[in-house]
Order: sequence, then structure tokens, then C-alpha cells
Amino acid sequence: MARLLLQNLNKTFSPKVVPVKDISLTINDGEFLSLLGPSGCGKSTVLRMIAGLEEPTRGQILIGDRDVTYTRPGDRNISMVFQSYALYPHMTVEENLRAGLKLKRVPHDEIEHRVADVTRVLGLDGLLQRKPGQLSGGQRQRVAVGRALVRRSDVFLLDEPLSNLDALLRERVRADLKQIFASQKAPVVYVTHDQTEAMTLSTKVAVLNNGYVQQLDSPERIYTQPANQFVAGFVGSPQMNLLTLPCQGRYAMLGDFRIPLPDALPTVPPQIVLGLRPEHVRLAQAGEPTTVRGRVFLVENLGMHSLVSLRIANSQGEPVIIRGLLPPDQDWHDRDLTLAVPMEDTHWFDVQSGDSLRQRAASESLVRR
Repeated sequence: MARLLLQNLNKTFSPKVVPVKDISLTINDGEFLSLLGPSGCGKSTVLRMIAGLEEPTRGQILIGDRDVTYTRPGDRNISMVFQSYALYPHMTVEENLRAGLKLKRVPHDEIEHRVADVTRVLGLDGLLQRKPGQLSGGQRQRVAVGRALVRRSDVFLLDEPLSNLDALLRERVRADLKQIFASQKAPVVYVTHDQTEAMTLSTKVAVLNNGYVQQLDSPERIYTQPANQFVAGFVGSPQMNLLTLPCQGRYAMLGDFRIPLPDALPTVPPQIVLGLRPEHVRLAQAGEPTTVRGRVFLVENLGMHSLVSLRIANSQGEPVIIRGLLPPDQDWHDRDLTLAVPMEDTHWFDVQSGDSLRQRAASESLVRR
């Protein structure tokens, strides 16, 4: 097996179009890396450069110890699963699985062995004699994955393979993919704009925006310790509350209520961004140290929860809006509620740079040591 290494990768189409800017990533054997970000962030361009379908303007791509930056796609020993499945419509499932191996002149007995293995793993036994037009979307996607697996490549690349499936089928195929690639030892690079796919499938997630890696970390840390305001707002559903608040002394003013600033913050800025996920907002109980009070103006039924939006009174300007997930067994419409602000779940960001102030303070503390 081989490690995939991207070093200072850059792609420039024109002076004003630079989709990938100085990206460096390492994906080891057995790691599943998701490139996550909005449309236009550069994730598909990175995947195409790894595959050899785009040539980097600058930087290196190494598979193992081999520099493949300018190697032809067919000589890189990679497998790619496309969003569009890319199956041969005139061939049966079995013929689709065999096609790539025949082109590489793999011995007949080896082809039989590999196809049998993949057929068993993907549950394709009853579909081998059907053509793609006779398959459902989920079945076609499994055949596309199978065609990649039979090659036993050094690296697997997946380009939004679930985006053409309906929600229920996408959930089922996502679970299949997780089990399939858990047994593979080769690096996997998966491109998606769907945070659920990235968080559930990956061992590592690289969040991209404007051509840069905003954060590279485990799914857990991406969620609980976002490096900046973009990552905090992009990952999580419903989206994190991100409130730009004025500061007075060692407090941020949320409407007319005072929220203590973290002790690790060395200086108090004029303004600060408070981040608080809706799932961490809860109804206040007696004795809660930090609370805010507001009036409900919108309730969205999400089944297991009600997403409740409140206006927090602000004598100095417009009301501040905050959203929280509350139990669905009550009617929250047009009610005045007192909410607790759990300080252990708050995030604080710089207004100008968007950087996490807690992480910045921790880094500065390490440097001083």
C-alpha cells in the first residue's frame, strides 16, 4: 500500500481564477480523508489533480515514494468513482467489473478471483447479468465502487458519489461505503459538500474555502473545536449561532445580558463573535449563572426537536436573534423563554480574522513556554 502526499499544491487558471492555493495534505494507508466545502472551494480541482486529469501549476503529488505530479492518469495506479457512475451501458455488471482488468492484461484466473471477491463484498451476486439500465441508482453506485475495488489500486478517489441518490438511498449506500472502505488499506480521498457524509465516513476531514485548507482534523475535533468562524458555521446542522457582540469590561453583551469572556483571552477587543450551537441551548433552571431571555417568533418542527428562534431584547439597537433545539412536546409559539448559556460549549472568534480566540490563546501559551 502507499501513502498519498500533496505538497504545496497550486492550480491557477487565470490571474483571477485560482481554485487551489498552496495545499499540503498527507493521507496514510487506511485513512479516509474527506475534502469538504462549498461549491467553488477547490475540492474537485484537488481530486482531479490527484487523478491526473488536471496538471498542477505548482507543487508535488507523491504516491508512496513515487512522484506522479506529471504522470499520465493510467500510470498512477489509482481508482476513481465518479458522481455519474460512468458505467458502460452496453455491458452487463460482470463485464463492467472485468473491463478495466482486461485492459491491463490481468491473467484470467486473477480476474475471476477479484470479481468474485468484490461481488461478495458488495452483494452483487444476483445482478451480474443485468445491464446498468436495469439497475436502481444505489445498485449502479455499488457497481461503480466495485469497478474501482477490483483494480486493487494504491489510492481510491471518490467524487461526490452519492449526490445523485435520494435521501433514504443515500443513507443506506453511505453505510455500505463505510463498511467497504473500512476493510481497505489504501488511502481514500472523498469529495463532498455534504457535512453528514464527511463526518460519518471519514477518519480525517479537510475543510476547504477559497482554495485554502481551513482546518484538517478528525471529525470530532472539526465539530467540537472549529479553527475559525467559517468552519464553525459550515459544519453542524442546524447552523451554529454566530453573534457579533460588543464587549464591556470582561463581558460580551448579548442584548441586555452579560456573557463572561473566557479567562484565556489576554485582551478584551471592542467586539467579539460568540458561537453557540443550537443543540447546546437549553431552558434555564433555577440558579443558572449565565442566562438570556427572549420571545419566540419562529418554531420549526424537526421531528425529534423543535428549532426555536428567539429575539433577545437589546436596548442599544436591533434585537439579537438566537436559535435553540428544544423538546417537541410543547407549544413554544409566542412565549417568553429564559435560556441558559453553557459556558463550556461557547466558542469565541476574532471579528476581523475569524480565528478561534481560544485556540489562538492556547497556541500563544505554548510558544511562550
